[in-house]
Amino acid sequence: MSHQQLKLHRRPWAKALTLSLAASLLIPASAWAKESAAPPSGGPQTDLAANARSAVLMDADSGTVVYEKNSHSALPPASITKIMTMLLVMEAIDDDRLKLTDQVSTSEYAASMGGSQIFLEPGEQMTVNDMLKGVAMASGNDASVALAEKLAGSEEEFVKMMNKRAEELGMKDTRFANCNGLPAAGHVSSAHDIAVMSRELLKHPEITKYTGAYQDYLRKDKEKPFWLVNTNKLVRFYPGADGLKTGFTSEAKFCLSATAKRDNLRMIVVVMGEPNTKTRNAEVSKLLDYAFSQYSNVQIYKAGDAIGKLKIEKGESAELPLTAKHSYSVLVRKGEGGKEIRHELALQDKVTAPIKAGQQVGKLIVYRGNEVLAEFPIEAPEHVDKAGYWTLLKRSAGKLFLGGK
Repeated sequence: MSHQQLKLHRRPWAKALTLSLAASLLIPASAWAKESAAPPSGGPQTDLAANARSAVLMDADSGTVVYEKNSHSALPPASITKIMTMLLVMEAIDDDRLKLTDQVSTSEYAASMGGSQIFLEPGEQMTVNDMLKGVAMASGNDASVALAEKLAGSEEEFVKMMNKRAEELGMKDTRFANCNGLPAAGHVSSAHDIAVMSRELLKHPEITKYTGAYQDYLRKDKEKPFWLVNTNKLVRFYPGADGLKTGFTSEAKFCLSATAKRDNLRMIVVVMGEPNTKTRNAEVSKLLDYAFSQYSNVQIYKAGDAIGKLKIEKGESAELPLTAKHSYSVLVRKGEGGKEIRHELALQDKVTAPIKAGQQVGKLIVYRGNEVLAEFPIEAPEHVDKAGYWTLLKRSAGKLFLGGK
């Protein structure tokens, strides 16, 4: 990066790549934290979501919250629940447990779902791709259950996966009872938790191909194709909007997790308990307008950038190149720019094979001066097996030949 210079620091507890000409700061050798960020100073002075029971405005890259209202109140989330369903589907696709071309069969149970649906018939088959369209655009309760059964064998087992993933993401206000958000005892979430899982879903950028489409068709080979129209009208009428999910039940009222991107700044807005769709969309638009008028981001790395190398003990590979899993940036007030912003890659010392793909091996810390603006976990991009005896012997012999270097 042009405004920073790379410099290597060695510490007894970590190998740190630090980008600063100033003296480095000592980082406590504490547990490696989840992604976090400090909010920029000076939030809104007015209630931007006056009619919502709960709301939050979050920067998608850093997780910085710039506005919140009762954001940890546990409320019925209605169909916003399907964000977690889509997240688990996208993660299964990434892990090669599922393909977009795979056929999904509809059980009698899935076909029996009421509420919003794509009118699946028992025994009907659709690809994962088409089922995702049905969930993302038409909020199909039937399609959600069909995908859940495809992945986990039953909705009950899939709900266990949902709650486990919610726990991993630190969603403390959330308990799922089903995969589609139909009314159920104890099925709750919060605006904050919904923003967290929305942010995680957006780490799979291909999802916006589904959530950002305004209209499409299913059953295109039939005499009467099924017309899909996105329940989230902002994707058509708000510049830059491309997701994510609406929700409504008589108890939850009108809910929405929305996202929009302008000039490399992507924001997430969640509102819950709005009185009607018009008010809901107006307040979400107001929150997005506020964010885009007041904030910009400073990009540290873009997805795929090389960020360092991890030394591995007793592994088939002696070191592992690390790349940015997604975009890493920090939110700043417009006009502040990137002044005094620097970052540091702190990697765990003595990482011993085997290493699992996705295993946390360090963190990226972003500073302004001495203030920590954000911390991002760094994960191993691939699995590294433990080296065999002969590999280790040859490696040791090589070190001896080179004088122990």
